[in-house]
Amino acid sequence: MKTRCSWTGADPDLIAYHDLEWGMPCHDDQKLFEFLVLDGAQAGLAWVTILRRRANYRKAFDAFDPAKVARYDDRKIEALARDAGIIRNRLKIKSAVQNARAFLKVQEEFGTFDSYIWRFVDGTPIKNAWKTWEDAPAQTPLTQALSKDLKNRGFNFVGPTICYAFMQTIGMVNDHQVDCFRYNQV
Repeated sequence: MKTRCSWTGADPDLIAYHDLEWGMPCHDDQKLFEFLVLDGAQAGLAWVTILRRRANYRKAFDAFDPAKVARYDDRKIEALARDAGIIRNRLKIKSAVQNARAFLKVQEEFGTFDSYIWRFVDGTPIKNAWKTWEDAPAQTPLTQALSKDLKNRGFNFVGPTICYAFMQTIGMVNDHQVDCFRYNQV
């Protein structure tokens, strides 16, 4: 039996996500945008709530194509607010559209969002050594700086805690517990 990070519990969706995606360095702009939207949608909710709606989000948000999402108008936002397959919080939906527009501007400036975001860790994941999940912080000075920079560039729903979750998700931070089988794999 494999030892995993304790946050997965016995939930098969969380286990699959943990084993296949969480903490793996991601350099694909469309996937980075997907996780930015999903981590913002998670605010105040359990990750499993978002994870179980992920397929619905992909359909609702045009497979997380930031160029398409950036063109959403009020009518599309209202349609999304009625979509029971996603979190229907209008602020979070509008945030996804605003973030798509800011995302495109970052791509224009840096060539890729990947080039922009990974410079915060000099292109190399930070490898922590937490014995328990509770040891991992909710935010750090680095996530506070990232949050501030993103906000200055027009992003929202990117507070320091959301930024830390995003960094964990995309592998900028390896926060697998030291006894987790994925710790040395990522």
